[in-house]
Amino acid sequence: MQVGDYQILNRSFDELIQYAKDSHNKYVNAQPFPSIYFDNFFNESFLSEVLDEFPNLGDKSDIQYNNPNEVKLASRGEQKFGKKTKVLMHFLNSEPFLNFLTELSGIEKLLPDPYFEGGGCHQIKPGGMLKIHADFNKHRITGLDRRLNFLIYLNKDWKEEYGGHFELWNTDMTESKAKILPLFNRVAMFSTTDFSYHGHPDKLTCPPDRSRKSLALYYYTNGRPKEEVNEGLEDHTTLFKERKGDVSEGSMKNYNKIVNLAIDLMPPLLYRTIRNIRKK
Repeated sequence: MQVGDYQILNRSFDELIQYAKDSHNKYVNAQPFPSIYFDNFFNESFLSEVLDEFPNLGDKSDIQYNNPNEVKLASRGEQKFGKKTKVLMHFLNSEPFLNFLTELSGIEKLLPDPYFEGGGCHQIKPGGMLKIHADFNKHRITGLDRRLNFLIYLNKDWKEEYGGHFELWNTDMTESKAKILPLFNRVAMFSTTDFSYHGHPDKLTCPPDRSRKSLALYYYTNGRPKEEVNEGLEDHTTLFKERKGDVSEGSMKNYNKIVNLAIDLMPPLLYRTIRNIRKK
């Protein structure tokens, strides 16, 4: 598919829609929740140029997490997108691509996120991780309901021993049902609910001159099915979960207890303020 001067996909629009239709049943029937991954999804030459533009994150303008739940970096909005990255991300927020996502997932009336709230460029450096969690469920600005995650991995010559697998876990946190190595030009997509537990829970072990790079896009609807909502948590930030039987997550468990206790004790107005700051 040609977008302006760039060949972003090796498929035409009609071929892309048929690809979605052919993959729909696999997506909706995946375990532990609707999900899928594709290899060689984008035109390789174009995606290599996107990788060449990838910023080294970590300055004051970036989002930086460093706690027992997550050690990772993320861009903020579009400010660090290069020229070709911006073309790609805008295409992924366009009507043709939304039609592809709808055919694949079965979720109607999807809306993109032009703010890239929590999305954009993500980077995890050696020793970093993102513990298993369910994502925040409401867009901080629009109030829309988060329904889909679309992740693009940008790691050439990535070895199994480097780690960084994207893991999908069952609801009782006893087992990882899927582990996806973050290889270059691999795309992972899944439906986001209060029970779609996922993450990169083990510390990254790649060489010091490498990092785990990805692009993240999230898609929304106005409202969502009741069965996707954890009653009493209709509007929440990221919900981290400890893996059962994993003693290495003791610090994470203690940290979350302190955070949850503080939330219980603080006035609702102060909590809402902190919640909105945490989403920034």
